[in-house]
Amino acid sequence: MVKIVETDEKATLNTQLEGDVDGAAILLNKFIVQPEDVDEFLKVFQATTKVMKQQQGFISAQLHRGIAGSSTFFNYAVFESVEHFKRAFNTPEFRSSMANLPPNTVMSPHLFKKVAVPDICVD
Repeated sequence: MVKIVETDEKATLNTQLEGDVDGAAILLNKFIVQPEDVDEFLKVFQATTKVMKQQQGFISAQLHRGIAGSSTFFNYAVFESVEHFKRAFNTPEFRSSMANLPPNTVMSPHLFKKVAVPDICVD
């Protein structure tokens, strides 16, 4: 079974799903995959993301892989709001697709919002 490790114990994903922020919600999800499971992980990621792409409020997703033989992945997905992500995350189609991840996968999903820093970046 997939192991979920919270990114921030003070603000778990379930806690985040109960709140809302103005504007877009960004999901960063780190996956640690066994090297022998990478091909299966990629197939499941593709199927799961196809389900997400059909959900209202989905904007985009991008998967990143660590370099130098790493089997650590980050998914960066953008939704119109926390509420849109919550609805998409709780669909039976998404849940059943996620159940197909390789059993030794470790994932750490967490929601973020952009932060404005003067002279550096906008929100």
